[in-house]
Amino acid sequence: QVQLVQSGGGLVQPGGSLRVSCAASGSIVGVADMGWYRQAPEKQRELVAQITRFGNTIYLDSVKGRFTISRASSRNTVYLQMNSLKPEDTAVYYCKLIYSGRDYWGQGTQVTVSS
Repeated sequence: QVQLVQSGGGLVQPGGSLRVSCAASGSIVGVADMGWYRQAPEKQRELVAQITRFGNTIYLDSVKGRFTISRASSRNTVYLQMNSLKPEDTAVYYCKLIYSGRDYWGQGTQVTVSS
């Protein structure tokens, strides 16, 4: 069984920064592909950033240059550093891990960008 536990997030003013973290535990052998998704009210969930087991990254166009996904030395812990936040970044952020053909999701973390 794989479990993901998220932390971080919260309320920040436009232009501010936040970091969210996601730690995986359970029966995982090696390094897994992991990513961050977000879902705003009345919108579909979208991929924000992904990091593969090889360290390759991809980003949603609207966050390029502002957000950075990284992996901790523990390998199946990932971070999303969010800088220059905008009100349109407001959403619930979810961590996802892909392992052995299955998707595993974190519990979600609210990020609110507002003055």
